[in-house]
Amino acid sequence: MGDAELLEELARRKQELFELRFKLATGALENTSKLANEKRMVARILTELRAREIAAAEQVDAK
Repeated sequence: MGDAELLEELARRKQELFELRFKLATGALENTSKLANEKRMVARILTELRAREIAAAEQVDAK
């Protein structure tokens, strides 16, 4: 997955997380584990993006 695809996925997951939080607040969310799963996926994507950023910076420093 490229950086652009990861950013698109991140935006989609954040929107889903927003909707789940809204459902939780209104009492419409039946399966609360979905909320935790989305939070984890957002964290995983952010971690991967940061790892790529660090790797790119190290390549520049090595040259």
